[in-house]
Amino acid sequence: MDENGKIRLDKWLWAARFYKTRGLAADAIDGGKVQVNGERAKRAKQVQVGDEVRVRNGPFEQIVRVTGVSERRGSATDAAALYQETDASRAARETTAAHVRAMATQGKYEGGRPTKRDRRQIDAWRNDSSDD
Repeated sequence: MDENGKIRLDKWLWAARFYKTRGLAADAIDGGKVQVNGERAKRAKQVQVGDEVRVRNGPFEQIVRVTGVSERRGSATDAAALYQETDASRAARETTAAHVRAMATQGKYEGGRPTKRDRRQIDAWRNDSSDD
């Protein structure tokens, strides 16, 4: 962190626990998944208190306002003090999470694997239908 209270974007994302490593943060920035103040940023972009950072991770997108900078990665409570998520972002993220949960439960077969008896019935049905 320099004397003006600024820090590199990739380091801030790592310290704020958006990404597990600085390498993953840098890859996300290079891939266009991170914006600072509405513009695509490079990993060396200096962020400071008051900047708005938009982070897209899978189907989820978070819009946060930087409230602190740190060069060290601390606990989750320390990381949560580095940013504040906007209300609109939180509501959109919760809606997306509900959609993802609903889609995950739609296509599941809840009966498990067929039993030996089930397989015999399936085979008998197949043999009966092929004789027609």
